[in-house]
Amino acid sequence: MPLVSDKHFIPHDSSASFGTRVQKAVQLSVLAAGLLLGLGGASSYAADPAGEWVRPSGSSKIRISSCGSSLCGKIIWVRDPRNDVHNPDPTKRDKSLVGLLTVHSMKPTKKTDEWAGKVYNAEDGKTYKGVMTMPSPNKLKLEGCVLGGLICKGETWNRIK
Repeated sequence: MPLVSDKHFIPHDSSASFGTRVQKAVQLSVLAAGLLLGLGGASSYAADPAGEWVRPSGSSKIRISSCGSSLCGKIIWVRDPRNDVHNPDPTKRDKSLVGLLTVHSMKPTKKTDEWAGKVYNAEDGKTYKGVMTMPSPNKLKLEGCVLGGLICKGETWNRIK
C-alpha cells in the first residue's frame, strides 16, 4: 500500500517505520527537485556575439553589431594604423582599416550558437565564407573557409565589452 496515494511511487514497507518512510519521501523529493534544477542550469546560455572583441594578437578590436537581419563586424581600433592596401578594389586601398566591415551578413545556422556569412581578410584582401561560433560568453571563434567549408582557418577573439 502506498504511503501517500496510488499516484506516488513510494511503496509501503511494513518493516520501515513511519519516520523512515517520510524521510525517504523527502529524500526523493529533494533528489527530483535537484534534477529539475540541474537540467535547467545545464541549458545553454543565450549566445550574444554583439559587443567589442579583441584579436588574440591584440592588433585590432572589432565591434559586432546588428546590421539589418544579420550581424556585421567593423574594425574599431588597430595598434598599427594602416590602409586596406590589399583590397581587390584599387579605389579602396587608400582607406583606413578603422571603420572597415570585415564580418558580413552573419545569420544563425541550424546549429546552436553558430552564424554563417562572409569574412573579409584585410591581410590578403580576400573574402571568405565565414563561420562564427561562441564557445563561451566571452569567446568568439571566427573562421574563414574555402572549398565549400572543407578548409577553414580562424582564431578565437576575447570579449572586451
